[in-house]
Amino acid sequence: MSFKSLGLSEALLKAISKKGYTTPSPIQQKAIPPVLEGVDVLASAQTGTGKTAGFTLPLLHILSENPKEKFRPIRALILTPTRELAAQVYANVKEYSEFLNIRSAVIFGGVNQKPQAATIKQGVDVLVATPGRLLDLESQGLLSLKRIEIFVLDEADRMLDMGFLRDIERVIKMMPSKRQNLMFSATFSKDIKKLAHGILNHPVQVEVTPENSTVDAITQKVYRVAKGLKTGLIIKLISDGNWKQVLVFTRTKHGANKLCEKMIKADITAAAIHGNKSQGARTKALAGFKSGRIRVLVATDIAARGLDIPLLPHVINFELPNISEDYVHRIGRTGRAGASGEAISLVSADETTYLRDIQKLIEMKIPVEIVEGFEPDPNASTAPEKKQQRGGGNRSRNNSNSGTSNKNRNSNSRRPKRSNDRRN
Repeated sequence: MSFKSLGLSEALLKAISKKGYTTPSPIQQKAIPPVLEGVDVLASAQTGTGKTAGFTLPLLHILSENPKEKFRPIRALILTPTRELAAQVYANVKEYSEFLNIRSAVIFGGVNQKPQAATIKQGVDVLVATPGRLLDLESQGLLSLKRIEIFVLDEADRMLDMGFLRDIERVIKMMPSKRQNLMFSATFSKDIKKLAHGILNHPVQVEVTPENSTVDAITQKVYRVAKGLKTGLIIKLISDGNWKQVLVFTRTKHGANKLCEKMIKADITAAAIHGNKSQGARTKALAGFKSGRIRVLVATDIAARGLDIPLLPHVINFELPNISEDYVHRIGRTGRAGASGEAISLVSADETTYLRDIQKLIEMKIPVEIVEGFEPDPNASTAPEKKQQRGGGNRSRNNSNSGTSNKNRNSNSRRPKRSNDRRN
């Protein structure tokens, strides 16, 4: 099957060809036709399988086939959970619409709102947004969702994990009831199906791989190690292997910072990326990692789904996630678009329960190795530590440069406290 056979316009085919795409991925083959037909779609696929093109390509086709007035009200909204994912989706929209008369914009928190508001004022067809900044600008009268024709909820399961349900419900009420809805998720949990029932109208359900499966191209391995020896082991693995690009996951922001500092002391260039970092610092760290100036990027789960790094060879779980599904999303940063990759987990005694749950979820036994000099502690307790929040630490929304009014801040303070990853 070719992209042309899916019914996409010549302008889109030209952009796809320029990107070097030749054959649509399974999720694209199954999702693009029903989206083009104008029906609602509920789609699930592993990370790294081309979900973004699965909804952006037909969305752009529909909008370009039905041009609207010169003013350009927002006609399509793509809602994402994190800043990194919003930026990634926006970059894809820009690339695919290169030969179309389509304007797009991205908005998220952590940066000054004025340039974003100015862009929207000039007229935008496609808006990519995170919930916090979208609601902030709408409450200030700086954007309207009353003309939305297509609504995309991307990484819907992550949205729920991060406590965005109430915000999603608020956004839904701001849009016209007659619209096309597309929901893309890495998993089909009961909560996702419940959410879909409230948003989608008789959706076509698309699923191309078993739920929570890990791609075959990823080689997975566990190193059993004493907790206090993890830092020494990870430095040894990276140094001895001469690995040039390694994405490392920790459970907390403090842990990410601490590990990053120790990497640098060991003459390994490293940077940390998490919710407490400014958007400028996060963008700089990611750019340095992609360019090769930084060998190791240490991240919390805020980065698990928003990073698109071509041919990333190594992902290391310095600490296993306490939510099993996050393991799938973490290691999904490697082995993307058919490339091979290696996922390594450093597992101490207190993470035994997490490892068991992960193996049950992915339905496979991950091979275990022990490195001489970094053996596990036979006397350590296997009881898990008290569960940390995703990203750890402060739960409040980051209001720095967000453009949120005092009134909104006060109302936000009355809402239930949520994970710090919500600061979008």
